[in-house]
This record gives sequence, structure tokens and C-alpha cells, in this order.
Amino acid sequence: MTDDVTPGGRPTWGPPWRRTGPDRGHGAGRLRHPWVSSLVIAVVQVVGSTAASHNAGGRVTLDHFGYALLLAGPVLLLWRRRAPAAVAAAVSAATLVYVGAGYPYGPVFLSIVVAYFTAVAAGRRRAVLVVAAALYTAYLLITVWLYRWLPPSGDRAASWAQVSGAAAWLLAILAVAELWRLRREQFVRERRERAEAERRRADEERLRIARELHDVLAHSISVINVQAGVALALMDERPEQARQALTTIKAASKEALGEVRQVLGTLRGPGEAPRSPAPGLDRLPELLEQAAGAGLAVDITRDGRAGALPPGVDLAAFRIVQEALTNIIRHSGSRTARVRITSRRGAVELRVDDDGPATTGTDHAHDPDGGGNGLLGMRERAAALGGTVEAGPRADGGFRVLALLPLTTGAAAASVPDKENP
Repeated sequence: MTDDVTPGGRPTWGPPWRRTGPDRGHGAGRLRHPWVSSLVIAVVQVVGSTAASHNAGGRVTLDHFGYALLLAGPVLLLWRRRAPAAVAAAVSAATLVYVGAGYPYGPVFLSIVVAYFTAVAAGRRRAVLVVAAALYTAYLLITVWLYRWLPPSGDRAASWAQVSGAAAWLLAILAVAELWRLRREQFVRERRERAEAERRRADEERLRIARELHDVLAHSISVINVQAGVALALMDERPEQARQALTTIKAASKEALGEVRQVLGTLRGPGEAPRSPAPGLDRLPELLEQAAGAGLAVDITRDGRAGALPPGVDLAAFRIVQEALTNIIRHSGSRTARVRITSRRGAVELRVDDDGPATTGTDHAHDPDGGGNGLLGMRERAAALGGTVEAGPRADGGFRVLALLPLTTGAAAASVPDKENP
């Protein structure tokens, strides 16, 4: 990204003290008033250099030109976010003129420190190295050779200790600036990763809610559709049976509304507990009653040691059975189904069978690979727990859904947000 446009392409012309957006370099959006720091630097340089001039015998007394050079650096720093390398070079030049004019040393080098830090943080490391090398070379020329012809008169050449100290000071500035840049980039990277993780969690939550709504609505609307057809067919000839079908429709719609409210209740603010527990296998009798109302007789068998399932596994098992029965109602000509729940060591196995034949749609026997949303939702639920779902036609013409869900607590807890657990 250049220093002259924002990420959206908006120009950044105008005084630097009025620019507050993210267009002024890496992380510059936090520096809303750069003139404040420049003012502080100006005060420190002027006051500190004035105090140093009282104890600097043999140096040139500060005059208007000297004070102008002391103020030149802080003024140039106002543009350090827009053109960091150019400002670093200009501040170095102003400092060299100050040193070459023989004025007393002091905190005049503070502007160089700030300019170099800003340029390195903005990724202009190579340019800063070139500017720093030029600055040091010019300093050597002034203090070792050109001092004879420059003020003040009678000045002596800098010792090798002074020259070495200046080199060490400059290298220390560059090293600390580089470390600061690396730490800053790490902070930005971690913040970006946290934001991406938050977006992933939000996407997963939306997917979970969509899957829940699909399972709830697909089952209930299938029951309602079948019963509405029965009511229309029997309304004139057998009104009592039509009334019973309408009663089933009312109960199914009420149940669906309740579950939709429960699912959407997870969108409430943080800290609010759900008003009712998430459904589990303990609600299978209600599910079988709804299936019976749609004309599907379900035989359920439990094998193995019965016990409480982790909340995530319990919810996934209920939804898988619900979706399997919904598919039989919608896509199978069979009016009977068999559900077997087998508890084994460390896992629970669900098997739902019907004898077929398939009628319509691709979500059942016509799509053994599971291209429909129903089977895809089952597989996603099982995969979130580390389990599997296999679905396909049997050799005798029926259809089978076989799910294996592990009972590991970690997988179960990871599959359902806290709001699902009462």
C-alpha cells in the first residue's frame, strides 16, 4: 500500500496533522495528532540544547539559525508517516548542518531516533540503512577532516573513542528499531489471526444454526404435508379422521415453533441461558409419535449399556434419527421403519432401516452418495464429533442409515456451544 492513498483508493492529500485514518503507514491510525509528539520533541531539543550551550565551552553560541535547525527536525517529523524514508534523510541532513555549524551538542539527535524508528516500522529498512551510512560518513568527514575549515575556530578532531561511540549509538538505534518492528508485526499478525478465528467461529455458529433449523423444519413440515394431504382427502367422507389429521398438524406446528425458538434463542446476548434443554434421545417417544401421525410406524430397539450421553452426542444422535425418519416419510414407499441404538465401549451406534421402495427425490435411495442436504447435515454432525455416517440402499431394496458417534467428552463439548447446554 502506498502512502498516498487509502486501501479503498481514497487520496490522503492534506496536512499530516489532520490525517487520522489507516493511510499513514503500519498502525498509524493510532497516532491521531502527530503534531503533539513533534511539539514535545521540539521542546526537548530546544530546552536541552540551550542548557547544553551554557556548559559547552568552545562551541558556537545558539542563534536564530541554530534554533531554526533545532526546530527543523520536529517540523519534518509531521510528515514521517507519509514519507518515512524522505523524512529520515531530511532530518539527518538538518542534524548534520547543525553539527557542521559548530553548535553545542544536546538532544538534537532525538529527531533522528524518531525518524529512523518510524521508517523502519514502515518497512523502509534498506532506505534507512543507506541514510544512516550516509549520515555516519558525513559525520566522520566533519569531525575528522572538515573541522579545520568549519566553526568553531580551534576545534580539534574527534577521537577514535568518540567516532566509535557514535557508530555504536547509531547501530543501537537501528537494532532497537528493528526489534520494535518485529514485535509490532507479531502483534498485528496475532490480532489478525484472532479476528480470523472469530470469523471462523461465527461461520461455524451460522452453519450450526442453519443445520438445526433444517432438521427441525424438514421433519415438522414433512409431517404437516402428509397430514394435510390426509385431511383434504378425508374431509368430506371421514371428517373424524380429517379432524385427527388436523390435530396432528397443530401439534407438529407447535412443536416446530418451540424448537425454532430454542435454536434462535442461542442468538441472544452472552450470558443468557437457554430456556429449555437441547433435545436428545430422551425425546424419541415424541419423535415416534409425530412419525406415527404421518403414517410411519417405527420400531425402536436399544442394545448395550444404557447411560447418559454427552450433550453434543445426545443432540447429534437425536437429529440424525429425526432426519433419517424424515427422509423415509418423504422419499420412501415404506410405512414402517426400524431404529436400533447400540451403546458400546466409547461410542454409540445408530441404525435406521426401511424396506423401500424409493418414491421421489434424491435425498434418499436415489442418491446413495448423500448429495441431499439431509444426509450432508448428518455427516457434518457426525464429523464434528469425530464420527461417521454411512447411508445407502441395501441389497434387498431397502435403505439404511448407519451412524457411529464417539463418546469422547472433548469432542462432544466442542460440537455444541455452551448456550446449548442447560
